[in-house]
Amino acid sequence: MAPPLSPSRWRQLLLIAAIALVVVLFFALGLHRQLTLEALQAAHGALLEQRRQAPLLVAGAYLILYVLVAALSLPGAAVLTLAGGALFGVGLGTLLVSFASSIGALLAFLVARTLLRGPVRRRFARQLAPIEAGVARDGVLYLLSLRLAPVFPFFLVNLLMALTPIRAASFYLTSQIGMLPGTFVYVNAGTQLAQLRGIGGILSPPLLGSLLLLALFPWLAKAALGRWQTWRLYRRWPRPRRFDRNLIVIGAGAAGLVTSYIAATVKARVTLVERGAMGGDCLNTGCVPSKALISSARLAARLRRADRYGLEPQEPRLNLRRVLERVAAKVAAVAPHDSVERYEGLGVEVLRGQARLLDPWTVAIRSDAGSEQRLTARAIVLATGAEPVRPDWPGSEAVPLLTSETVWDWLAQCPLERPRLAVLGGGPIACELAQALAQLGLPITQIQRSDRLLRKEDADVAAEVRQALEEDGVTLHLDTEVLGFERDPAPGGAVTVLVRQGERRERIACDAVLCALGRRARLQGYGLEELGIPTGATITTNAFLQTLYPNIYAAGDVAGPFQFTHTAAHQAWYAAVNALFGQLRSFQVDNRVIPRTTFTDPEVATVGLTEAEASARGLAVEVTRFPLHELDRAIVESAERGFVKVLTSPGSDRILGATIVGEHAGELLAEIVLAMKWGLGLGKIFGTIHAYPTLAEASKYTAAAWKKQRVPQHLLPWLRRYHAWRRRG
Repeated sequence: MAPPLSPSRWRQLLLIAAIALVVVLFFALGLHRQLTLEALQAAHGALLEQRRQAPLLVAGAYLILYVLVAALSLPGAAVLTLAGGALFGVGLGTLLVSFASSIGALLAFLVARTLLRGPVRRRFARQLAPIEAGVARDGVLYLLSLRLAPVFPFFLVNLLMALTPIRAASFYLTSQIGMLPGTFVYVNAGTQLAQLRGIGGILSPPLLGSLLLLALFPWLAKAALGRWQTWRLYRRWPRPRRFDRNLIVIGAGAAGLVTSYIAATVKARVTLVERGAMGGDCLNTGCVPSKALISSARLAARLRRADRYGLEPQEPRLNLRRVLERVAAKVAAVAPHDSVERYEGLGVEVLRGQARLLDPWTVAIRSDAGSEQRLTARAIVLATGAEPVRPDWPGSEAVPLLTSETVWDWLAQCPLERPRLAVLGGGPIACELAQALAQLGLPITQIQRSDRLLRKEDADVAAEVRQALEEDGVTLHLDTEVLGFERDPAPGGAVTVLVRQGERRERIACDAVLCALGRRARLQGYGLEELGIPTGATITTNAFLQTLYPNIYAAGDVAGPFQFTHTAAHQAWYAAVNALFGQLRSFQVDNRVIPRTTFTDPEVATVGLTEAEASARGLAVEVTRFPLHELDRAIVESAERGFVKVLTSPGSDRILGATIVGEHAGELLAEIVLAMKWGLGLGKIFGTIHAYPTLAEASKYTAAAWKKQRVPQHLLPWLRRYHAWRRRG
């Protein structure tokens, strides 16, 4: 059954009906024939007499008629403006027309926003996004220029601005100011009504040129102010007469590597500076080693549950050292992709050392041996990454307090066959490592301060992950606060984690503590403070990734707001292109569709809004779910656990967000990410052929479930009768 119309939809329909009625009456009564220059000239004397007899009544009627014509974008506004001068003179006429035209424009704006903005944004969200971003930044200037230049039809400006995020108050005030010069010209012309031979002759080429120059003034003033501010910003630094490089990139993680690669590809002279290992955290201590560990852990878990596949289950014999040797081998296999040799072969100069900004163009590079080299560049990109947060609880200095960076060496050197680990945190890194190590057979205790895991995900998603972790042997302590640590003073002595859950205190024994409490941007030691570059949790940048100094950019984890390798690479394109070609054209970073995957078992993959986020923003959404236990390929793979959940705009197939819980969820999400990026709805996914039997069919079946909810149930009895009639021959 089709869903009933909402109150807002009823109001929209009533508004459309009222507007249609007024427009029909306007033309049916022949009012459009009265709003011509000839009709106004013929009735001029009679109108003046009426104004003399009832000045307030005529002024009020004139005001109401003008507002109505402007609000409904009816023909005749220009003639009414002339009438203002002819009836009321320059002063009062300008005052009446100014307020009437602005109020009418505001009403037209509000009507268009009510009726058109929702459908247009749903249909053309991707195309409108850059326009909305520009209006959010310079909307008042855009509107002021359009109002000052009367070559643009004002009714069209009202409709177009209604589709943007500009505030109604800003629209009204800017219109009031911007339309004043043109209003004055027309009202003044109206005082010479008898001599006018046509409306088109009012704006002479010199006058029109003057108004166009006036429309350009706000932009010229903004450009001049920007240049003055830039001059003030740079004036205390001596600018090099010649630059050694086109670009210097600090940091060889994902953002730095991609930035350097792009710069070298377009034949810029680029230097990449890295003080540690090439590839950054992702290659050496993050994504690559953790996923290699997870793949071994998945196999161990499946051996224990081999009965699900008709085989005899068995407990795998763990050789932790061999597992870690495999992890190291996989890192070594990927490492050539990020190596010095590869990038030097691409044309990138790679220097090892600590980089520090001396001024907006100069970077000092200190090698491990203590020597220093100074290079200048037109542009600099900061891609210094992030590092694990290490808490300072009582006793933390006396215990093996590991992070996602140091856990690998500790495990490789640990003499214990099955060391006990306490994992602090409930985010993606904590859940991934806790489950993987537990699947390998290590005793794992996970401690989370809040009452559930994965706080960025919906509660039903977190519940699935919690159940999976507990089934794999992780001992969970949720809603638990860490108070500190104690350690047995004997060599290799056990560690005790002191915790409190409510009023109850506990002592948790382990051999080491793995802190997975988040990551923070690397900001120290790069000269940011000396240059006055603003920082908070990350380096402060604008939409073009520029810092305080327009030639210094930041990308990746250090720029935020995301801490994913794929977003670092995504930002790197913008940083490189803007740094090298920004004087020709700059691009704002597009962060509208950012996927994320937590590689637990089952995986959790999310893009766009979650249900919790939509609720917090007060957004109405429709939720469509498809359980994987109904998917044929999931059934035969014994991978029935999980679901697909898609959020759409009410009454529309436009995807606002999606979450997939299940095996290979990260891969399955890609189709939905593509659809969101390019404005394709669930209808397009439903109409796309998917190979059978595949896990990818989950997206199609979710779209089918959405489609099924919209079957017009009231038509089904009539269809039954139709088919019965057809059977009668």
